[in-house]
Amino acid sequence: MSTLRELKTRIGSVASTQKTTSAMKMISSSKMRKATGQLQRLSPYRQMVQHVISHLLVTDQQFDSPLIADRDVQRVALVVFGSDDGLCGGFNVNIFKQLLTTIKAVRNEFGAQVGITVIPVGKKMTKAVNKIVGKDIQMEKVALNTRSDSEDLYAFTDLMKTRFLERTYDRVEMLYMHFISTGKQVFSREQLLPVSYQGLADNVDPRAANSPCLFEPDANTIFNTVLPLHIKSMLQDVFIQSAASEQSARVMAMQAASDNAKELLDELQLEYNKLRQQGITTELLDILGGQVER
Repeated sequence: MSTLRELKTRIGSVASTQKTTSAMKMISSSKMRKATGQLQRLSPYRQMVQHVISHLLVTDQQFDSPLIADRDVQRVALVVFGSDDGLCGGFNVNIFKQLLTTIKAVRNEFGAQVGITVIPVGKKMTKAVNKIVGKDIQMEKVALNTRSDSEDLYAFTDLMKTRFLERTYDRVEMLYMHFISTGKQVFSREQLLPVSYQGLADNVDPRAANSPCLFEPDANTIFNTVLPLHIKSMLQDVFIQSAASEQSARVMAMQAASDNAKELLDELQLEYNKLRQQGITTELLDILGGQVER
């Protein structure tokens, strides 16, 4: 049976753990709100880029850009977004499982001979991807992590465009957790390069046809100017979505840890009170027994 001193020590340890997890939950909540705020601020920019593209596409002109050119796929790059830090529940594990599923899907789509390069973002994901690197799967490490700023993101976007234009990769896809709410994130697979022309056409604002525009110098030149901005906004959106999802997963993990610590603390406190009451009762019986003997 535990002594009062042992129980008191355990209660203090569990109480300290509960305070720590509660503090970490508050910090993660703050970071999550910051990320969702960035998503809201990015939305007008993405809408404006899409607005310009909509006006271009309703002209029914033929656009020519190497960034939308489909070609035979010999090598695919999968940019998978994870986390640099732990304590976020099954966030990285779930993404890694989806990565393995995506690799199988890519081989089914393009053939078993297709080359696959995984580009992990985040230390935890890099560590996981290291386990599957072999002659069929390669890994490219890049200077991008969960704390990267806009300049790093733009540099990474330019790197992916260069790799695509040089035919190092014939397709670049992004794998990440899409943020919906604090309690819900959904795995998403999105094609970055080549840019899907059909995807652009599907998102055309129908109101654009009612407000014709004049394009200078010409529509194709403007299209080739706006398209890289569209790619950058896509990558920035995915990066922030992943960051918000990571912090959301950490909030939920810290909430679960705090709840478990509170439950254990209540049990230990009850056991402590019972043991303390038992000791007091024993002392009273000893005192009464001594008085009777007298």
